[in-house]
Amino acid sequence: MSQTDSERPEVGREPVKFAYWVPNVSGGLVISNIEQRTSWDVDYNRKLAQIAEQSGFDYALSQIRFTAGYGAEFQHESVSFSHALLAATERLKVIAAILPGPWNPVLAAKQIATINHLTNSRVAVNIVSGWFRGEFAAIGEPWLDHDERYRRSEEFIRALRGIWSQDDFTFRGDFYRFNNYSLKPKPLDPQPEIFQGGSSRAARDMAARVSDWYFTNGNTPDEIKKQVDDIHAKAAINGHKVKIGVNAFAIARQTEGEARVVLDEIIAKANPEAVNAFAHEVKNAGKASPEGQGNWAKSSFEDLVQYNDGFRSNLIGTPQQIAERIIRFKDAGVDLILLGFLHFQEEVEFFGKHVIPLVRELEAGRPLAVAAE
Repeated sequence: MSQTDSERPEVGREPVKFAYWVPNVSGGLVISNIEQRTSWDVDYNRKLAQIAEQSGFDYALSQIRFTAGYGAEFQHESVSFSHALLAATERLKVIAAILPGPWNPVLAAKQIATINHLTNSRVAVNIVSGWFRGEFAAIGEPWLDHDERYRRSEEFIRALRGIWSQDDFTFRGDFYRFNNYSLKPKPLDPQPEIFQGGSSRAARDMAARVSDWYFTNGNTPDEIKKQVDDIHAKAAINGHKVKIGVNAFAIARQTEGEARVVLDEIIAKANPEAVNAFAHEVKNAGKASPEGQGNWAKSSFEDLVQYNDGFRSNLIGTPQQIAERIIRFKDAGVDLILLGFLHFQEEVEFFGKHVIPLVRELEAGRPLAVAAE
């Protein structure tokens, strides 16, 4: 049964935003041998960005990978690829993933400031602290302990903000140092938004101090609310505000049965070797945190067929079911839904046509004609 206006506290809040994972890495968003009508090439992605913009999406998130693995043989670099998508669109914001270690803050600050000017302030950054030790070894980058990686990321963010806002910027950190550095031109106002991910204590505490947005893996609304409440409480103590994005893999079909058949096929055709190798790496990364947990601490084999636990968010079913589930995430404090799809171009268009309008109806306090199952 649908909730009444008085029962739904999301009414009156800013509309939930929608983002999609940019498939600039081969293999799609699932570690499965199922057919995927998705391509990692630039022509496909330019068209996808235009479809997403026309379909009501607010953001696109490019991925950063340096080595092959887990079904991803090819990878386009994130910042330059993001610029290509921005050049092909007019309103869509693109979030470029950046990995401290390979990048220095001054390089990132200058790259993003230039793209900011070229695209009317539509570029943002996602600071990825790193979880794949083998990748760092392959490219000759030192591998830091878990919490040290987040300390470095926090310094990286503080350096970005200082470079973008101050002349004669001076910074004395453990990882980065600047001496009377002035970047010109600085980004147009407002400064580029800064996103980050993670679920560990260090990740949440970092978000509560310095990040504009915090991404977390897919989960139930109740579990997500625990993270939201924790981060908001810590941020308030710090005099800071942070918005929350949650990962989800959407399978929207005319009936729930059709959607579940697709999910079952994705899992049935999973690549066990690749999924188990991915599980080994990400669970080891989580165990390295002081609390012994991370984004994937409770993920099953089936969960890990989608890289970021997207199935656990359960946006699988009819458009109405998915819309009402999105509202439950909004009630839990979520500000943005980050989406993966099997066949990106056609499914992003379908989602924009059939799901987003229902979400807007619910946000406006207008109950849908038929309750979700």
